[in-house]
Amino acid sequence: MSDLKKVIRQEYLKCAQDPIHFMRKYCYIQHPQRGRIQFNLYPFQEKVLTLFQENDYSAILKSRQLGISTLAAGYSLWLMTFHKDRNVLALATTQATARNLVTKVQFMWENLPSWLKVDSAENNKLSLRLTNGSKIQAKSSNADAARSEAVSLLIIDEAAFIDNIAETWASAQQTLATGGGAIVLSTPYGTGNWFHQTWVKAESGENDFLPIKLPWYVHPERDQKWRDAQDVLLGDPRLAAQECDCDFSTSGDIVFYNEYLEYYEKSFIKDPLERRGADQNLWVWENADYTRSYMVVADVARGDGKDFSTCHVMDVETNVQVAEYKGQIGTKEFGHLLVGLATEYNEALLVIENANIGWATIQVAIDRQYSNLYYSQKSGEANANSYFDKYQDHSKMVAGFTMSSRTRPMVIGKFQEYIADKGVTIHSKRLVEEMKVFIWKNGRAEAQTGYNDDLVIAFGTAMYIRDTALKFRQRGIDITKQSINNMSVTRTPYQGSYGGNQNIKNPYEIDTPDGKENINWLL
Repeated sequence: MSDLKKVIRQEYLKCAQDPIHFMRKYCYIQHPQRGRIQFNLYPFQEKVLTLFQENDYSAILKSRQLGISTLAAGYSLWLMTFHKDRNVLALATTQATARNLVTKVQFMWENLPSWLKVDSAENNKLSLRLTNGSKIQAKSSNADAARSEAVSLLIIDEAAFIDNIAETWASAQQTLATGGGAIVLSTPYGTGNWFHQTWVKAESGENDFLPIKLPWYVHPERDQKWRDAQDVLLGDPRLAAQECDCDFSTSGDIVFYNEYLEYYEKSFIKDPLERRGADQNLWVWENADYTRSYMVVADVARGDGKDFSTCHVMDVETNVQVAEYKGQIGTKEFGHLLVGLATEYNEALLVIENANIGWATIQVAIDRQYSNLYYSQKSGEANANSYFDKYQDHSKMVAGFTMSSRTRPMVIGKFQEYIADKGVTIHSKRLVEEMKVFIWKNGRAEAQTGYNDDLVIAFGTAMYIRDTALKFRQRGIDITKQSINNMSVTRTPYQGSYGGNQNIKNPYEIDTPDGKENINWLL
């Protein structure tokens, strides 16, 4: 009997010192076809398990069906069994997904030999608490999920698919500051989200995470035949690249494919010639050329402090982005900025979305009697015929561009078309960064949670208007020059903010009850 106790004691100590030995010899898993089987770790799983031990923070970019979630469950059980008062928190997109990891821990715990098994003090669908004070619990991800108590180990499963994960991670920092660690694992799901940013920073050494990449071929039982079969099984090579190859560029329900964005970043993105305004938010790449035709397309912020008023100045003929604004500014001030900017760029066609708070901005353009303001049909449907109607029946038209459930898909579709055809020149890094996190969500194209799409919407509108305008021009009416064809102006372009020929009215000078006021400060 004493010999048996000695053997058990030695074996217990070996398990406590070596999680690989513990899991290989005493942990069982539930196989979908074969039922209860011993967890025989593959070499790559043993290596990952060792990295868990040696590093507080691990970011795992993985292929599908590698058993990494199961490995994290086994590591959690080892931590709980041989350490007192350890608190393991499993987070996922939904509580049900997080519960899956807790279920795996519970199954392994239930099948441990009695001499190794610590009794439970609490055991339910969402948590397992042992009598030594250690526990694991499952929660859906939200800002408060990891805020309430100190966490020894935070496991975030399929992190790329969690919308509010950035807020969750921010709230977890206080609880992890006491010496806790984190295992963040996911297949890729688009670029620009929190998991992608965390992974990129981990690779460059800009955060505390150890990057662990596990593509499909790390599994010893998989070969090229298996990989080829995934293209057929998943029905889409892009999805297969996401699920198997750990390819960010093809992953996620992204509106703009990453290969297109990489092309624009390499070919056209550049610093502006000048940044105007106190906030430096008006970026200018090309000053006005009086031989060119322009349009200024704007999206007005809702006013809740979470979004931005934006506009793009486009050369209509070449489809080159020449200027851009993104900032938080009052609606009236934004209206004055737009009128000044449109005037500076050859009485450009001024397009302002007329939804909600946009009317306040449009009213400024009307009050200042800006002559080249865009009108759309009251029905919200814009096409070549609707432009013609403006000249036939003014009662059918309304100032501004009407974004509706009918026009929004066409705006996004037109933007996609121009990007795919490489038919537009984008200089703005800010715009491309928004495009990276612009995704399909329940059939609607919008920014990922926590990000903005104000520049994207304004630019998409510009592409849609340009396409419509060109169709209209083919009917013999040039809308981009309708208000300036009979004007005599100097051909000397503006240099920076207004400073051109003194015979030209300053576009940034407005009439007020107290006299004229120069609003160059807006720029």
